[in-house]
Amino acid sequence: MSRIATLEIDGKKYEFPIVEGTENEIAIDIKSLRGSTGGITTLDPGYKNTGSCESAITFLNGEKGVLRYRGYSIEELAEKANFLEVAYLLIFGELPTRAQLDKFHSDIKAQSHVDEDVKKILDGFPKSAHPMGVLSSLTSALVAFNPSSVNVDSEEDMYNAIVRILAKFPVLTAWAYRKRAGLPLDYGDDSLGYVDNFLKMMFKKPNGEYASDKKVVDALDKLLILHADHEQNCSTSTVRIVGSSHAGLFASLSAGINALWGPLHGGANQAVIEMLEAIKEDGGDTKKFMAKAKDKEDPFRLMGFGHRVYKNFDPRAKIIKKSADEVLESLGIQDEVLDIAKGLEREALEDSYFVDRKLYPNVDFYSGIIYRALGIPVEMFTPMFALGRLPGWIAQWREMRLRKEPIGRPRQVYIGETQRSFKPIENR
Repeated sequence: MSRIATLEIDGKKYEFPIVEGTENEIAIDIKSLRGSTGGITTLDPGYKNTGSCESAITFLNGEKGVLRYRGYSIEELAEKANFLEVAYLLIFGELPTRAQLDKFHSDIKAQSHVDEDVKKILDGFPKSAHPMGVLSSLTSALVAFNPSSVNVDSEEDMYNAIVRILAKFPVLTAWAYRKRAGLPLDYGDDSLGYVDNFLKMMFKKPNGEYASDKKVVDALDKLLILHADHEQNCSTSTVRIVGSSHAGLFASLSAGINALWGPLHGGANQAVIEMLEAIKEDGGDTKKFMAKAKDKEDPFRLMGFGHRVYKNFDPRAKIIKKSADEVLESLGIQDEVLDIAKGLEREALEDSYFVDRKLYPNVDFYSGIIYRALGIPVEMFTPMFALGRLPGWIAQWREMRLRKEPIGRPRQVYIGETQRSFKPIENR
């Protein structure tokens, strides 16, 4: 027997079906609300209680600290899979066979060249341009170099478009960094793995050889996996709603990059390092700043602790903490800022104020530490986030188009002036 929800307004009752997800999530289907009630809508600023779609990609339970991609736990994927395997899983729904993965990687490498004219666009940016602005612009510019629209009813067309962006996006990300750093552009090395090749494009010096470090590659591989998708967040919702107008994949992704650029979304790990730098400049007394964080009258906020979705613990943080420790040990870095980070971590895990409130270090705390240890500047943290989130955005765009979802068109409650007469300018 199907379940229903009853809404009573001014003595009149309306019934709406209840939808249940495969993980027992319950939602009230209100798509007929406005029509059946003669114009009544709901008001939910930020859509915190509104499901915008049904999706089979990512399941997140913040209360229990659960994150799964296509049914696979994030813990198992981070331990046993590589980033390209996870990308394939998110986009196509199943883990690839060896033959599928090899073909996927081979096809990506074959599309990794970027048109020489893209360099002219890059040259037009000043060195001071933020890499996210550069990355968004170059991603959008790819439309001009690939003008034919993707036929979403053709598996071949869809696959080719996906491979093309997965191939070119790491190149554009690395180029955005090298432009700012004043380094010549690097085209990578097809003999390397996807993540290792990206690191080479980022860090190879023109007068030296690139030396691969397995622990560094593994740590970045895990970070990208942990960031690959996170349900209907701001940037993912942006990709879906832009794509719902039948905007192309590259244009939709460019919109997602801009949404991620906002400091409330993608800038959290950058905020962590900026906080640590501020503590260092103040003398490096972590106990002082822990006390400030506990003082409700003090405006200081401890960045990288707790999470607006995970009310217990961030499952991604447990995974990446180990990688952060291994990278710091492997590289043998002496950095006062990273020492301060480890001090804050230690105190927060032992302080009852933070333990009782479940304010544990989150994935942004550890990712900021790893990026700094790798020599990645803070302005590149969000582009690194975008590189990890790319498969999730692609998967969400593809799902939305294949499900033939309608164009996004939220309602509003108007609170402006009521009808009034126009006044000639001399009477105003």
